[in-house]
Amino acid sequence: MKNKLICAALLMAAAPWAAASCGAAFCLVNTNWTLQGPVNEPGLRMDLRYEYADQDQPMSGGHKVGVGEIHRHHDEVYTVNRNWLANFDYTFNQNWAVSASAPVVDRDHFHIHNHHGHQLEDKWNFRRLGDIRVVGRGQWALESTASLGFAGVTFGAKLPTGRHDVKNGEGEEAERSLQPGSGTTDLILGAFYSRVYAEQGLSWFAQAQVQRPLAEREDYRPGSRFTLDVGGRYEATDRLGLMLQLNAALTGRDNGAEAEPEDTGGRALFLSPGVSYAVAKGVQLYGFVQLPVYQKVNGVQLTAEQSFVAGASFRF
Repeated sequence: MKNKLICAALLMAAAPWAAASCGAAFCLVNTNWTLQGPVNEPGLRMDLRYEYADQDQPMSGGHKVGVGEIHRHHDEVYTVNRNWLANFDYTFNQNWAVSASAPVVDRDHFHIHNHHGHQLEDKWNFRRLGDIRVVGRGQWALESTASLGFAGVTFGAKLPTGRHDVKNGEGEEAERSLQPGSGTTDLILGAFYSRVYAEQGLSWFAQAQVQRPLAEREDYRPGSRFTLDVGGRYEATDRLGLMLQLNAALTGRDNGAEAEPEDTGGRALFLSPGVSYAVAKGVQLYGFVQLPVYQKVNGVQLTAEQSFVAGASFRF
């Protein structure tokens, strides 16, 4: 049980999250972990997760509004996000590791274009590779008589691998914040701390991370983002783990001629309960539901009443 707790507590990189008028988003639940085997054991681990977020509730500031209640050039109606995220982690030794994550973005979007007194319906439906992230990790054990702790740093980059010029069947290019890729290279820096109480079957973690674009790309620069995750895990049985997280994000406004700064960025806090189950040696399944506790957006943006995450973690 001690090794399981150690690995569950060592979280490596928060999942990406975006707030934009069109509702393009990833869930904020932190699942980039190593779930099996001692953390200093060299080798490859893989995590595959699926996310579902139906963003059909417009908000202005901290209040829900109706579609078109606050006039915009585009009245956002809904965005349905079905994302797959694969994370590969390789541990070199007890102090150093590297991970790479690749998202596949499956997105449906509908908005009403207000054009010279006419309301035109615009829709997009696409499935594309998103922006790949490569993140290194340095970690150090902090032992005590009653528990084992870890502290560490993360450092890396989000790469512009996703397309940022996807069009619909009518040849209309989607808004930049809706695209599967931002077109920018972003710097990623973070720090984490976790502690394991093996005798009690408990562990907890905290992680802070900043993601900042290094430059504008084709008149667009997404807002910088700060995330903070705090969570705990209880080993109910040898196979079943109960988890609870608080996930917070602060996102700046997008900038550039192709951006919508008045309707991007904001603050959010989510409560994310979850469970995990070890189905075999080296294989664990998990699921989370993410519930908004507090949201305040700039301008008018689409939000979801709840989001869902399900996945599997493998050790080779």
